[in-house]
Amino acid sequence: MAVEIKVPALGESVTEATVAKWLVKAGDAVAIDQPLCELETDKVTVEVNATVAGVMADLAVAEGATVQVGGVLCHIEAGAGAASPSAGAAAAPSKPAVAVPPAVHTAPAPVLAGVGPGADLAASGPAARKLAEEKGVAASAIQPTGKDGRATKADVLAALQSISASASPPAAKPAVPPGPRPRAEREERVRMTRLRRTIANRLKEAQNTAAMLTTFNEVDMTNVMALRERLKEDFEKKHGARLGFMSFFVKACIAGLKELPAVNAEIEGDELVYKNYYDIGVAVGTPNGLVVPVLRDADVLNFGAIEKGIADLGRKARDGKLSIADLTGGTFTISNGGVYGSLMSTPILNPPQSGILGMHKIQQRPMVVGGEIKVRPMMYLALSYDHRIIDGREAVLFLVRVKECIEDPERLLLGV
Repeated sequence: MAVEIKVPALGESVTEATVAKWLVKAGDAVAIDQPLCELETDKVTVEVNATVAGVMADLAVAEGATVQVGGVLCHIEAGAGAASPSAGAAAAPSKPAVAVPPAVHTAPAPVLAGVGPGADLAASGPAARKLAEEKGVAASAIQPTGKDGRATKADVLAALQSISASASPPAAKPAVPPGPRPRAEREERVRMTRLRRTIANRLKEAQNTAAMLTTFNEVDMTNVMALRERLKEDFEKKHGARLGFMSFFVKACIAGLKELPAVNAEIEGDELVYKNYYDIGVAVGTPNGLVVPVLRDADVLNFGAIEKGIADLGRKARDGKLSIADLTGGTFTISNGGVYGSLMSTPILNPPQSGILGMHKIQQRPMVVGGEIKVRPMMYLALSYDHRIIDGREAVLFLVRVKECIEDPERLLLGV
């Protein structure tokens, strides 16, 4: 019996996805819970698993196709040549497969002469017999894998592929003319992923909708770096997480958001929505694009919980395991371009949020300290904000507050 595998529910407000990659092909034996394909939504990539063991009868949609929630992805012939769970998982190919193209019914397909005894079609299942009759495949052309020489539907499909390959000799390669090839031949065109299209649309929406402005400041990282160096081993032993700079900036931003609530607010219609909670988005670069998972209620987390939370979200982002819940919401975002070497930038808002802090590379620079020139580890900070809701005064004061907390980290511990 053929079982339909459908597009699962993908989260609130998500109604469609793109088939990013097939992990199996028609005719493959699959086990229960074996991954069949990857679906890419606006926010995450999810795997669709087999609900039954059996043989892949067909792939109903091609890679790159857009599918709706509840739509049919493929069919599995339940029980036919089923793989064990361990074998099925190991057998999944690493490259996407292409389904067998439908036959043209104007003429019968060519029949191959068999090399062995062939299949016992009379004793085979109805699905295999029907397919062999429709496609004109002789029993001698089928290599049976079923008991007592019986053919499965997958065996007939394999014979069809062999017939197709032998009937179509490879075309001769045209001679390559000397000299450089045309530029069009040296270009590679790759379809934008759904995630990349969503990123592009949202960033353009932010520029078109918000009255975006950026203000800058610089922060002396001397005291934070000394504190981190002194306590990082004890911190890791106690909390099981590496002490980085991000936890200090999360805490510093929350201190600024509490004092200047407009930076933690958003515009909804003709109303201003002030958020009295602090869900901090942390931008993470992945091979598929930038994502912003959210650290929930960061104001009630200690440094250890913040560092572990950020590490877990970053790991899930790189492995493509983020859920819709991980990416939903957020009241303020922090983006650290410094990890890539950026010295200064103007981050773009993450709508509908009204503020985003950009961190940058720490660089040794000469600074005047107490009337003397000293070399200090300095970082430029950038706050991009929506001027419709945040005034210049509030933006500058917020950035100054972050600077104070980082330059004097004891303020974060004492709450002053």
